[in-house]
Amino acid sequence: METVEKTEQTVGILGGMGPDATVDLMQRIINATPAKDDADHIRLLVDNDPKVPSRIKALIEKTGESPGPYMAKMAQGLEAAGANFLIIPCNTAHKYFDDVVNAVDVPVVNLLDIAAAHVKRTLPEATCIGLLASTAVKITDLYAPACHEQGLEVLFPEPVWQDGVMSLIRAVKANSGTSSMCSVLNIAAESLRDQGADCILIACTELSVVSNHLETSLPVFDAAQILAEHVVERVKG
Repeated sequence: METVEKTEQTVGILGGMGPDATVDLMQRIINATPAKDDADHIRLLVDNDPKVPSRIKALIEKTGESPGPYMAKMAQGLEAAGANFLIIPCNTAHKYFDDVVNAVDVPVVNLLDIAAAHVKRTLPEATCIGLLASTAVKITDLYAPACHEQGLEVLFPEPVWQDGVMSLIRAVKANSGTSSMCSVLNIAAESLRDQGADCILIACTELSVVSNHLETSLPVFDAAQILAEHVVERVKG
């Protein structure tokens, strides 16, 4: 009897939001993959398109167009190229998750859901989660439904420190000097701890890029790392 070789699933990544963060996620997937040779790694189809309309302009400044239609076309392109499921590394871009889901026939991973579930599964006693994220995530209350489903209340840093976090995000996007600004992560983490956060979730891929600068006594989770490990588990089983 002829043996049929099992074909692994191909992952489609809606990237470019921002470009550096997309590469960071790809590296995390590579690092998380048990591999002895090139062929053991996961096939990634990546649309690292920085021309996606700005989430900051659309959600914070209220001056830009919705990224939803653009992301939907990206998703269709990845599906046509052979992606078996799609991921969106950008946390804020999940505001337009339904636009992507409705544009394709393949599954789309919801990062917010898997991140909240991972935190609760790992730290079942937690009741309050502190987010280091874009101000757009705060304005839209984007993480609230997923976290509330897990019995987690959502906290953000005090406004002055949230402004600092947003400035750091902009600096990473601009590829400008960020090392001198990263101390705001520690101050923001202190703000979250003082408010009663049981843990911290890094919920912005730009902040994931500089997460090695974060120092806090609280348990820290990174949505980008959670997504990378989810991809490996989904493909490799």
